[in-house]
Amino acid sequence: MKWLDTLPLGLLIVAAIFLGLAPFFPEPHIVGKVRMLLNGTLHRPIDIFDLFLHALPLALLLLKLLRMAITAGK
Repeated sequence: MKWLDTLPLGLLIVAAIFLGLAPFFPEPHIVGKVRMLLNGTLHRPIDIFDLFLHALPLALLLLKLLRMAITAGK
């Protein structure tokens, strides 16, 4: 997980906001994909890839923050 330590926190925040929420109107893309996932209609490979693409920066940001919290507590 040392590669996660090398990623700048600011870059992850910006990526999570812009890629995670793009397009902003009429609703964030990830919201539609999560809705499809919860409804059981997320079947097409392009939709699954799209969910992964838009969720990846947020997941990396959460992992980095968790890692920072754990290492700060030692």
